[in-house]
Amino acid sequence: MVQRVPGAIVRALLIVVLLATPALLLPGDSTDVTQAVAFIAIFAGALTFSEYASAYPGLIEFRYAPPFNRIRFISLFLTVFLLTVICRGHDDPTPFAAFVQAIGAVIGHAIDIPYSPVRLITLMLPVDTPAAHVDLVRTAAGMAYLISLLMLSIFVVVLKVFRWPANHGAFNVWVNLPTFDPTVGGDVVARLERDARFNIALGFLLPFLVPAVVQAAATSLQPITLESPQTLIWTISAWAFLPASLFMRGIAMGRIADMIREKRRQNRAAGAGSLQPV
Repeated sequence: MVQRVPGAIVRALLIVVLLATPALLLPGDSTDVTQAVAFIAIFAGALTFSEYASAYPGLIEFRYAPPFNRIRFISLFLTVFLLTVICRGHDDPTPFAAFVQAIGAVIGHAIDIPYSPVRLITLMLPVDTPAAHVDLVRTAAGMAYLISLLMLSIFVVVLKVFRWPANHGAFNVWVNLPTFDPTVGGDVVARLERDARFNIALGFLLPFLVPAVVQAAATSLQPITLESPQTLIWTISAWAFLPASLFMRGIAMGRIADMIREKRRQNRAAGAGSLQPV
């Protein structure tokens, strides 16, 4: 456990920095918001420390199968940081903020086509929303979507080129998939493939479903305007990150199913070879 503590401390501090980034960079937050962010950051940091300092399964998947969680963390941190820069640059323009806004605007307008996720998230806003705020939401959505696509591309490269997770030795299903019980519910390979297909399908549908559900709920509840910078940052980040994370999880579980199938084939071949007459 002593060897795991330094890594757990570093991961906990990184989570705290991630959650505190918008509150630290955006001006004008109230004391209540700052205190709430500090409490959530400390709780998340403590949870991360307890997960990575323990040798037993917990809540975090793929703890000992890098760089799965590292890719996800870097992607989420870049999304939150760059969306914070965009929101801050809206009131306090800087060359870097203008550069990030330009990239987000190009991507946002490029994929702002009928029935696209970016178009749906702008249609989620009330009809009387100012055009400048709609452009801000479109720019943020474009930047977040770009980062999520890059995250998936990098993971596929790691999967194919570096043969993840086989390049890190034996894969421990018990520790890396704590919510998956291999002893229940039939064949492990079939269950992994079913879960992989479900995660990929949900990851594909989620960017379309979330704006539609929010827009439908707005008829009976208060409409979501995303006027608060922190609300905008975390909503758009979750909207882009969660589907990409589900895609990654589905691809990873499919890869593990392939590894188990290949291991079974090798064992059958070895068993058949040992039965040959000498």
